Amino acid sequence: MAKIHFVDHKGETRTVEVENGATVMEAAIRNSIPGIEAECGGACACATCHVYVDEAWREKVGSPTPMEEDMLDFGFDVRPNSRLSCQIKVSDELDGLVVATPERQA
Repeated sequence: MAKIHFVDHKGETRTVEVENGATVMEAAIRNSIPGIEAECGGACACATCHVYVDEAWREKVGSPTPMEEDMLDFGFDVRPNSRLSCQIKVSDELDGLVVATPERQA
């Protein structure tokens, strides 16, 4: 289990416990985190689960795959720390991960 901290665009933080092997997107949907729409259900076929990975966590989370980068082209206000939350698998290493949601999804 890992704790993931979701920060919305207004600065409000919601913390959820997530089982290993789930994705950050799945955790957001199961816990009704605002700002994550996940229209494709986690298939990396949209950009509606776009998050900003806190700078302190970028290395541990890793870089997006080429396919994910292509989908991020459709995201709103994409930044160097942007990721699709459906592509981030939760593990013990990510305990304490902080991600922020954009003001809106694409």
